[in-house]
Parts: sequence; structure tokens; C-alpha cells
Amino acid sequence: MEFSGQYLTYNEYKGLGGTLDQAPFNLLEFQARKEIDLRTRGRLVDVTEIPQEVKLCEYHIINIIQKYAETTMQSNNGVASENIDGYSVSYLSPTNIQEIIKSKQKEIGDIMLTELYNVIVNNEAIIYCG
Repeated sequence: MEFSGQYLTYNEYKGLGGTLDQAPFNLLEFQARKEIDLRTRGRLVDVTEIPQEVKLCEYHIINIIQKYAETTMQSNNGVASENIDGYSVSYLSPTNIQEIIKSKQKEIGDIMLTELYNVIVNNEAIIYCG
């Protein structure tokens, strides 16, 4: 599968210190790009020269998404904790899962506000929502 329209290429990602192989990178880059498109209201979709701030922002978002994906996989199908002596298992509740999702979204939003503040493309601030 070919991924086009990337804001951050694999070589740029590796140059910034990224450690993923290309296939997982492509999937996470796509998710990160969709987060950026959502929060910028698609202002970067047809831009031919992506600003450096956007590339760095996407690099950080990829790392955030990867971190939360690893956390979710480590939970072993919803297991929050396990005690072997008295054998008890605690599962993640829907509330715990919602908190994880909210935490991820807040972290992505915070990084976007920090890194994309005052970035202008086509004479418009890309995170302007007014």
C-alpha cells in the first residue's frame, strides 16, 4: 500500500531519531496526519511545502500515538492488574478506557497548540478556529 501526502517522510522521521520500521511508521503517520487535519480543519491538505513546525509536531504526535498503543497492548485484553498469590485479576473499566483516550487526546492537543501556534500557511494561522 502506498502512502501519499505525508507531512513527514520516513527519512525525515529517521533523521529526527525515530525508531520505527517503515510499515508501522506509515500507519502511525497516517493517524497523526488525520489528527492534524482534524484540528487544522484541513488547511494543510493541498499545501506543497509543509512547514518545519508541522513536521516536528507530527513526529511528536506519532510518538504519542505509539506510546498509547503500547500501553493498550500491554494491558492484555483489558487486564489492568493481576495478583498471583491470591489469584485475582482486575480489568480496565469503560471509565478507565475513556480516561486513557481523553489523556491521549489532551496530550495531542497540547503538543499541537505548542508547536503550531502562530504557524501561517496561505496567509492563515493553521490552528485558527474562529
